[in-house]
Amino acid sequence: MTAPWTEEQVSALAPDASSLSAARKLAGRWHGTGQSDTALWGLCQGSGAKPYQTIVDLAGPAYKCSCPSRKFPCKHALSLLLTWSGGAVAHAAIADFAAEWINARADRAAEPATDPQSRTANPATAEQRRVRVTAGLEELDIWLGDQVRTGLAQADRSFRAFEAIAARMVDAQAPGVAAALRQLPTTVVTRADWPDVVLAEYARLHLLIAAHRRLDELSPQLRASIRTHIGYPTSAESVRAEPAVRDQWQVLGLRTSEEERLYTRRTWLYGRRTRRWALLLEHSFGAPSFSAEVPLPGMMAEADLHYYPSGAPLRALWGERHGAAEPFTTLPVADGTIADGTIAAASTEHAEALAGDPWLRSRPLLLTDVVPVWTENGWYITESDGTALPVAATEQPWRLLGVSGGHPVTLAAEWGAPGLVPISVFTSGEVVDVGSTEFGTRAASNAPAASVSPELTSVALLGTARRAADPTRLEAPVAAAATRLRTDPALLLLESAALRGAFARGGISASTATKPEPAMDDARRLLPRAAASRLARLLRDRSPFLPEWFAAAVPFDYRAPDALCASLLEQAKANAELREPLLRLAGIRGRWLADQHPDWRDLVRRGPSDAPTEQSWLFGQPPERRAWLTGLRHRDAKAAREALTAAWPKESGPLKAELLAVLADGISADDEPLLETALDDRRSDVRRVAAGLLPLLPNSAFTQRMTRRASAWVTVEHLLLHPNLVVRIPEELDDADRRDGINDRTVEFTYRWDGAPDLRAGRLRQLVAATPLTHWESELGAPDKATRAKISDRFRQPLFDGWVDAALAQQDPAWARALFDAGVPTDLAMLRRRELFALLPLPDRTRHLLQLDGAWLSELEALLPAMGHPWPKPLAQHLILLLFERARAAAKRPEAHGTGPSAHRSLLSAAAVHLPIGAARTATAVARRCADPNWERAFDQLAHDLNHRSMMLEELQ
Repeated sequence: MTAPWTEEQVSALAPDASSLSAARKLAGRWHGTGQSDTALWGLCQGSGAKPYQTIVDLAGPAYKCSCPSRKFPCKHALSLLLTWSGGAVAHAAIADFAAEWINARADRAAEPATDPQSRTANPATAEQRRVRVTAGLEELDIWLGDQVRTGLAQADRSFRAFEAIAARMVDAQAPGVAAALRQLPTTVVTRADWPDVVLAEYARLHLLIAAHRRLDELSPQLRASIRTHIGYPTSAESVRAEPAVRDQWQVLGLRTSEEERLYTRRTWLYGRRTRRWALLLEHSFGAPSFSAEVPLPGMMAEADLHYYPSGAPLRALWGERHGAAEPFTTLPVADGTIADGTIAAASTEHAEALAGDPWLRSRPLLLTDVVPVWTENGWYITESDGTALPVAATEQPWRLLGVSGGHPVTLAAEWGAPGLVPISVFTSGEVVDVGSTEFGTRAASNAPAASVSPELTSVALLGTARRAADPTRLEAPVAAAATRLRTDPALLLLESAALRGAFARGGISASTATKPEPAMDDARRLLPRAAASRLARLLRDRSPFLPEWFAAAVPFDYRAPDALCASLLEQAKANAELREPLLRLAGIRGRWLADQHPDWRDLVRRGPSDAPTEQSWLFGQPPERRAWLTGLRHRDAKAAREALTAAWPKESGPLKAELLAVLADGISADDEPLLETALDDRRSDVRRVAAGLLPLLPNSAFTQRMTRRASAWVTVEHLLLHPNLVVRIPEELDDADRRDGINDRTVEFTYRWDGAPDLRAGRLRQLVAATPLTHWESELGAPDKATRAKISDRFRQPLFDGWVDAALAQQDPAWARALFDAGVPTDLAMLRRRELFALLPLPDRTRHLLQLDGAWLSELEALLPAMGHPWPKPLAQHLILLLFERARAAAKRPEAHGTGPSAHRSLLSAAAVHLPIGAARTATAVARRCADPNWERAFDQLAHDLNHRSMMLEELQ
């Protein structure tokens, strides 16, 4: 019986991200599902009357679906697999529609295979191609000699020049050579050491041409390598005719790349018994639709592989499988004279591979008990004695460093001229992909020295017409071979460079690097696997569900898997709102990793304690000083005030205002003297902060001054029905007015009267905002009565704006209710209407929104952010019913503007985030009643998002 696959295994089968996302939305649409030992089947309800019939053959796997999709697997097959992965598919008798297809597959598999010999290529055609290739290569060899004879510095290095000779190679049916030539112009433009790289490639091509001339004299294995590098085709039938290599093949890595809509998947396998590497290379045009026969990383299968003929066999075809794939938790144990997994053993193995195929660009290797090291000069992979190999400058293996934490791990990587390229890491019985991800910093190149010597490069730049190469100045083994060459100076240079390249690449010269102190252990519980997988997706997609996820995770105090630490730190750098929970989840390993990364070091504090010390206050950076004062203010308001008062005369710069703002936490009358002093500060931002905090002290001298000023500037005339306000703002402000924060800030306030800026209106707003609201109650009565007072049209807007400022600053719900009910007199107050609404008690807010019908959806949407999370259940039901009314209107009048779900996209998105998860059932029921297909999909999406949130929270348990 096949065990259910994990969600990660199913996700890896998706042809693209959109198919996987669509598959997740189909949850809840399945019926008639079942499973047998090797198959799944089910019916998925789509937009039509007839459900889609979906079948998955787990032995392949292979897929069959009645939907019109051309993707394999389609979203329905993926959804069925996800449902099975979640344990929601029971064992049952196989359905008729599934049995018919599965039996047909079994019958086809029993048919005898086609004889490979029946498709043998025509010898005349093969000979004709070889003649064309030979002619093209001879022309290329002349071109290569001309390049180094003229000198690389003077030669045409434009894209056009390289494309012209590459196109000639395509005509000559040598695509492998053409591909190598097309890489060179990018190298010339992007690399400072381009002369070394170009000369090495020219030498490689010259050696390949020389070998092709003697093709018939060479061994069959070397002959096959030469043909492969040139680009001769090799049929799959001929490869499958090669002897099969049976083993328990462990999948250690998988990469998918795309170039001009051609998708390429590379899968690295390692034989458990044979200790041989194998590379499966697959291509798919238009979409990444690859065979699912090969297991996923971390899985192992007993199977036959057929290697492509080569002097250093690596690429292979997947053959017959002998049993189901299963996870592996160990790697083979070393048993050679030189221990497997060491850098020395890897060097020997690489040299042997180069001896069999001198044109080999890279080769996988397995290094055990190694530690990744980050230095200012780049990345290294080092052993316990300090022996190290450099990592390619294109790689940034921060995830690998997070997994290691300074402790030894087993690394699968590719070694080539640029250095090591990490593939995956094996730790704690798991294979973890450590593909390079951009994490904001890049080191200088520490790649191995160029395979050609500076002497040869210097000659190549000048040209052999001006200066001849002196092979005697090369290393002794290279010089001994090069001095025996008798040929044209240009070709002598290329052949000497080829010899030097083979010598340099065949003997890996290890570097040295010092390992960092390893990270300490984190004793907290590890985040459950399912929750960790979901969090990785949420982080990758920057999901709006992240705040809810972290809020729900707080009580459990989990630590993240080590492989997630780099992603958590990168997210923390960009997301200040979630920074603290992100860093808390990353824990000790995350703190250790952040200390290694230049851009992450400021995210965490150094030292044994998370809290800043008094030394931080005395000598720390501005953020550290502010953090220390904030923490002290929260614990001991008096001590914080005394510390700030003592330091106040010496404070300067923008930090001074930031430190003063800390007093808002637990502000009291004892803070008044310092705030009064701040009103006389030279910095305007400091004075502005002080003027904003003093109104929060009801009995302060500042509020008394403002009350007296308000009584003088705004007088009340009590009329029969409503009081009348008379405004007498002075034409000129005195020093006392300016000291208390009233000034002519025309940039901040844009009131106009008679076509000109109205300075007096701005002064009125500042006065009202800083005056205690109790003053207006004593003059005008209760807030609802005060808002009905009459006032000149010129001053009505600034008066109400000032009241809104005061109500929000003083957190007065009575005034908030009165101002909210009075409506919004200005555009500026419209933006703050939601803030007033948030001050009302939750039952009052809910009651108000329940009174709004479908004509007020825009008002509803504007106020919903003030309802917290999650929204109350009555409000959730009301909102869904209002949206259902729109769906019914859309069904009746499909052509009507504004009735489709696209017109309410933002409201639906907010509902997916804030509706209670129990509303999923209502959304699903409404979707089934929708006659409009667009609204049906919208409600299904809403239900899917709510179910997604539900599973997200359950996984944390």
